Amino acid sequence: MQATTVLVEGESDRLAVESLARRCGHDLASERVTVVPMGGATSIVHFLDRYGPRGANHRLLGLCDERESWGIARALEKAGIGSGPLDELGFHVCRADLEDELIRSLGVDAVLDVIDAQGELASFRLLQRQPSQRGQPEPAQLRRFFGGRSGNKIRYAPLLVDALPAGQAPDPLARLVEAFTRES
Repeated sequence: MQATTVLVEGESDRLAVESLARRCGHDLASERVTVVPMGGATSIVHFLDRYGPRGANHRLLGLCDERESWGIARALEKAGIGSGPLDELGFHVCRADLEDELIRSLGVDAVLDVIDAQGELASFRLLQRQPSQRGQPEPAQLRRFFGGRSGNKIRYAPLLVDALPAGQAPDPLARLVEAFTRES
């Protein structure tokens, strides 16, 4: 069985993918699937050289933000992986970012329940009162909360995935995890 490497932008994405994979019954080690955070989408060329057809020749899958999709598509083509829609190449695109997808899938109230369970609802309410956040929609404030404090994305990514009702994962994340069991 060919090894599969899943390229994701950052550590929070890795934790979310691994968390959903476990919930779906995947044993990543036995399936020879490794999720690799790239430290940002612009690093993809290095990872394609290492794991792609000119390197270890792993089956490649990935997850990226919409604003990075053009660069990802270009890098995949240059690496000899192919051209065309990213999802057909095994790379799935989040509209803004994975946190945005999770907030939309869960709904604001469920996300607030996760924050409250961590004892940080007061901190979120404080952020909402900041002049730059007043008048912003709650989903935007939640994205700011997750991205504004060091470690919050990493901390909350698996918690948000774990809070998802069965079968209600965001489409890009669900399709990525489903692809683990498909042949290339």
